[in-house]
Amino acid sequence: MANVVVVGAQWGDEGKGKLVDWLSERADVIVRFQGGHNAGHTLVIDKKIYKLSLLPSGIVRGGKLSVIGNGVVLDPWHLESEIAKLRGQGVTISCENLRIAENTPLILPVHSELDNVRESQNSVVKIGTTGRGIGPAYEDKVGRRAIRVADLADARTLETRVDRLLVHHNTLRKGLGLAEVDRGALLQKLKDIAPSVLQFAAPVWKILAEKQKSGSRILFEGAQGSLLDIDFGTYPFVTSSNVIAGQAATGSGLGPGAIDFVLGIVKAYTTRVGEGPFPTELDDEDGQRLGERGHEFGVVTGRKRRCGWFDAALVRQTCATSGVNGIALTKLDVLDGFKTLKICVGYELDGVKLNYLPFAADQQARCVPIYEKMDGWSESTEGARSWVALPANAIKYVRRIEELIECSVALVSTSPDREDTILVKNPFAD
Repeated sequence: MANVVVVGAQWGDEGKGKLVDWLSERADVIVRFQGGHNAGHTLVIDKKIYKLSLLPSGIVRGGKLSVIGNGVVLDPWHLESEIAKLRGQGVTISCENLRIAENTPLILPVHSELDNVRESQNSVVKIGTTGRGIGPAYEDKVGRRAIRVADLADARTLETRVDRLLVHHNTLRKGLGLAEVDRGALLQKLKDIAPSVLQFAAPVWKILAEKQKSGSRILFEGAQGSLLDIDFGTYPFVTSSNVIAGQAATGSGLGPGAIDFVLGIVKAYTTRVGEGPFPTELDDEDGQRLGERGHEFGVVTGRKRRCGWFDAALVRQTCATSGVNGIALTKLDVLDGFKTLKICVGYELDGVKLNYLPFAADQQARCVPIYEKMDGWSESTEGARSWVALPANAIKYVRRIEELIECSVALVSTSPDREDTILVKNPFAD
């Protein structure tokens, strides 16, 4: 059976929630492999709305195993809150359908506090973080001072880990003019929350290896978008983890040979939340129209998303770095009624044409998009579930995108409803 990795191929908010839900119905195991509770997504099932930010999308479906892998940074208090909220909506959550890797690092109150203080005090360049402690938690992970899920099970180990963590953080906080962390209060908070987390703790790498051997279909669910990748994104305006498909292996403990298909989720236009370069951004009526029709506000933060034309040059890059086998094109219906559409096919930098976005920040700022114009369509595509239901110009638009990004379309989404999907190629097919 095929195992599928789903990644956002832009700056996030591409509509992964709906597509992951659509795929999760066909999968046996759904795995989160990076990010934290800063990446929200909305699922609409039988007209019931579920808002998730940490738990895998498969949790709302019976008979599926949901897994939080070691590549995630986990806020245990948010986990408890999100589980309680979903249980209140009638979702069953137990150690039978949710497992958390024992080596998953924790997000602590000190992390979110540091995140917010840094952003508020940074007068040079603001990154636009969500303030949820994601970055500082990853810093502690690579600094080898993180507290991990398994540490919650032993009081002596936990105290040692906290002491090591606070040597670093209290020194840092002193420089920022903050009071030292109350060691006793932090330890007590961790001891109090420990049972809520440990009931789900497991050697995830072993479980996934066994599931693979048994022929289970595994769906790896990415968060954010590839253009926010710590290495290949628009640095420093990026997230603190690797977002591209290769992270599915290291963030779960299942080797790269287990990945059979990489599905890149792509909006029919482009959006971005927060700071950073955005070559095709529209500060005009077209941009406002895209935002209003697409309801472009962040699920977690509520922040308004910046909107612009589709950038084929950038998506071609992310398809290459993630090894995308096919894309799912979402929100095609938002483009209904536009007389003229534009697609960015490259950039002009100081008189030189480029077919990619360079990494140097000063060069990115000087890149001027090169557009190709296409006729729009007046007919509605909303709710279309087959090619024949699409206007001719909409089909031409999709086909032109395929040519420019050098990757074929596997699915087309025409509304938030999970059934309003045109299936071109089933990613789970052998």
